[in-house]
Amino acid sequence: MKLKNPLLAVADPEASAAFYHRVLGLHVIADLGANKTLTGGLALQSLESWREFSGAERVAFGGCDAELYFEEEDFDGFLNKLEGLPVTLLHPAKEHPWGQRAVRFYDPDRHIIEVGESLEAVWRRCLAGGMTPEQAAQRMGIPARMAAAWMRKQDRKGD
Repeated sequence: MKLKNPLLAVADPEASAAFYHRVLGLHVIADLGANKTLTGGLALQSLESWREFSGAERVAFGGCDAELYFEEEDFDGFLNKLEGLPVTLLHPAKEHPWGQRAVRFYDPDRHIIEVGESLEAVWRRCLAGGMTPEQAAQRMGIPARMAAAWMRKQDRKGD
């Protein structure tokens, strides 16, 4: 068994594809009319097609029960970009207890999108703030092997 694609039912596939391109930089890689596949594997399906395939009479958007999760290396740059876009925030950027910063917002059909700072970027920020690798790993609650892999990667970049 292999997970192939997350699929979202959307009212307007063209508008949704444009939103995901403008806000998250995703591109349409397969356009089958009622179904579009974007880079990263996200699939968008027209509401009419979704109703036909699923047999659902009613589709409710904005259920606040799931999200699409993205990570961004340049989180501050993404926040700056987001300010100039017509997006409705679920909440402004906040820092989670493990140090990762994230923002959540809605797509045109009120599906929730989360963009979080990559965990490796959190790691680098902790170290730049004066934490030892051990302190950073403890703050973030990450396994020692993950911290060690990031340290090796950082050491290779320094060579």
